[in-house]
Amino acid sequence: VMGNSSEFQKAVKLVIDTVSFDKDSTVQVFEATIRVLGSLLSAHIIITDSKQPFGDMTIKDYDNELLHMAHDLAVRLLPAFENTKTGIPYPRVNLKKGVPPNSNNETCTAGAGSLLVEFGILSRLLGDSTFEWVARRAVKALWNLRSNNTGLLGNVVNIQTGHWVGKQSGLGAGSDSFYEYLLKSYILFGEREDLEMFNDAYRSIQNHLRRGREACNEGEGDPPLYVNVNMFTGQLMNTWIDSLQAFFPGLQVLIGDVEDAICLHAFYYAIWKRYGALPERYNWQLQAPDVPFYPLRPELVESTYLLYQ
Repeated sequence: VMGNSSEFQKAVKLVIDTVSFDKDSTVQVFEATIRVLGSLLSAHIIITDSKQPFGDMTIKDYDNELLHMAHDLAVRLLPAFENTKTGIPYPRVNLKKGVPPNSNNETCTAGAGSLLVEFGILSRLLGDSTFEWVARRAVKALWNLRSNNTGLLGNVVNIQTGHWVGKQSGLGAGSDSFYEYLLKSYILFGEREDLEMFNDAYRSIQNHLRRGREACNEGEGDPPLYVNVNMFTGQLMNTWIDSLQAFFPGLQVLIGDVEDAICLHAFYYAIWKRYGALPERYNWQLQAPDVPFYPLRPELVESTYLLYQ
């Protein structure tokens, strides 16, 4: 993005020369996918893009090594999708041995349902539908477990029984990127079903999670706020939000709900200005941090960037 081709080329060479996934190491499927697999695919696309939008990022004698590494990693993650009665993947997998014995049967909605972007891109680059298929199966399995009453999903599910262990529905930890990936998958791949699921989810979010006045800058009552509720009843479960929720204004920009995005972004930015960072968890009733640390999360930055655009 900065156009620093020499450092980019050094980093790519370092990865190609030193990184191997043939390790007796247990990883989180979600984290390995969005950070490692996503980085490999992004770098590969930057190198091979004929338009070279960031300047000349081509690498001499590059032979798709990053794509091959991405494929190798994804194959090692595939056992997480096997032997689950729902099709929802295990949260962790050993890169050499597969799913560990006595592995946890519980996973969060975001972790299991936010794999489609990377797995879908990999499938399309390789011409192998396997990876996109397992990721889509997981998304649809979660979607089919939503509440008939509210249309909402919980935040923790048992991958064998399909029963909701965590019944909190919100836009923060455990749920956030599930919604993000529905829309971004549609933008990337053009599959109408992804957009239909997102639109249905967005309506349920507006109906049950949104509090405050209808319009952002006019009318009586408090400015809009999205809260955490029980997925089955829509009743308020607590009075905090977390910093991960700051991705949502950016998502609203992508669907054209700009006024609400501006209003919600202003809320997070006001908290940022007060503390010089966004607390990991903020109690909107007490107007004070519940968890007062900031692990350099990028969600507010992305929303700010998209609003600026």
